[in-house]
Amino acid sequence: MNKTSKKAAAEARRAKVEEMRRAERARERRNRIITITLSTVIVAGLIGWGGYALNSANEKDEQQAAAVKKPVRGEKTWDKEKLTQSHVQGTVDYPMNPAVGGDHNQAWMTCDGTAYTKAIANENAVHSLEHGAVWITYNDKAADADTKTLGDKVSKTPYTLMSPVKDQSGTIMLSAWGKQLSVNKASDPRVEQFLTKYVQGEQTPEPGAACTGGLTAA
Repeated sequence: MNKTSKKAAAEARRAKVEEMRRAERARERRNRIITITLSTVIVAGLIGWGGYALNSANEKDEQQAAAVKKPVRGEKTWDKEKLTQSHVQGTVDYPMNPAVGGDHNQAWMTCDGTAYTKAIANENAVHSLEHGAVWITYNDKAADADTKTLGDKVSKTPYTLMSPVKDQSGTIMLSAWGKQLSVNKASDPRVEQFLTKYVQGEQTPEPGAACTGGLTAA
């Protein structure tokens, strides 16, 4: 091969190598563009999802806050200002049964998710309500399955207590300070609504006061 031919062959190889390099650089640019585009899409998607999740969480919080402010359907209310809070000895003649507030014994019933199988004194239970507890009561019309369901719920809910009240008008009744609801079944959704709204709710005269260390049934 003469000198001219060798030079031509060398230039052809250089041109081929350069073409391969240009092709490789082009592929690298395309890959970078694809990577950047995908990353942008993913980040935008995450930001969008995060915004959606945040908005959804905020909406849920707002709905729950609104639900807490609304009265529970069918509940009865007594004027908080008229429910006295003196500690007294002996029995109190309450105008409602079970009692939802008024003068009471200085000892409260332990209400740390406590289900009593025997009747307890109104005077001690009312003191528990003053501390922000919800008192669930039932009479002989309540089904065994319902009392078990309610007992299980109470056992998992601090600031609640439960006991039988044979002479109450409703099958199942829930009482908080100045508030009361009557239902027929433990499955009634208002049971959960009442607990959510009134366990340590705004009606509580002494929020944060102890529900442990009180009296217990014999």
